[in-house]
Amino acid sequence: MAPHHPEDIGMKAERSPRRAVTAADRTRQPTEVRRRLIVEAAVPLIAERGYASVGVRDVAAAAGVSVGTVTYHFGSVQEILSEAMVLQIERYYAALNEAADRATSGAEGLRLLVDALFTEDTDRHWRMWFEYWNAGEHHPDPAFARGQDRRYETWHQQIRTLAERGVADGEFSCDDLDGFTVRFAALADGLALQRLRQAPPLTTKDARRHMNHFVETELRRGPRT
Repeated sequence: MAPHHPEDIGMKAERSPRRAVTAADRTRQPTEVRRRLIVEAAVPLIAERGYASVGVRDVAAAAGVSVGTVTYHFGSVQEILSEAMVLQIERYYAALNEAADRATSGAEGLRLLVDALFTEDTDRHWRMWFEYWNAGEHHPDPAFARGQDRRYETWHQQIRTLAERGVADGEFSCDDLDGFTVRFAALADGLALQRLRQAPPLTTKDARRHMNHFVETELRRGPRT
């Protein structure tokens, strides 16, 4: 990834970016509020164009503020984009956690997890997810990589907890919960990438079907005798 220029970064968009905030929102606000508005404006830009193709001018136009305002609140475009990706990802996984918490069993929790992973609305999340991991390969701050590691560990723990719950309740049995967790996450990532690239074509319905078949195959119904 080429280094970003501090004033004009990324490729010019084919169309004017949509404004993420109203005129009322662009009045004077506390620093943390203004920063949040700028970060919020960057989220759809990254999802639509990719991390490497978004610059300070793009973000400023989307937020309805000047370039100077953006550079006053942020030291670099990487800082803005990193915060935007983390914001989107944390929102998404918070919603997954809520869905899993509502489940009455481990099996239902895994089904709800699969359903939430693949919908027409989650394509944006998956774009952000892959941009997030790609950015980690080039990000100069080691804390960014540590944050990635923590989020992936949390994701793995969520999968494992649901499977473990099903085993404890006697819904199914599994000799290798850690292995199941790794394979579940890897399959989800692979199907998501195929879904985004459509090579070969993949519907959300088929992505769910593949995930549910994997769960049924790996987690045998009923306790092992």
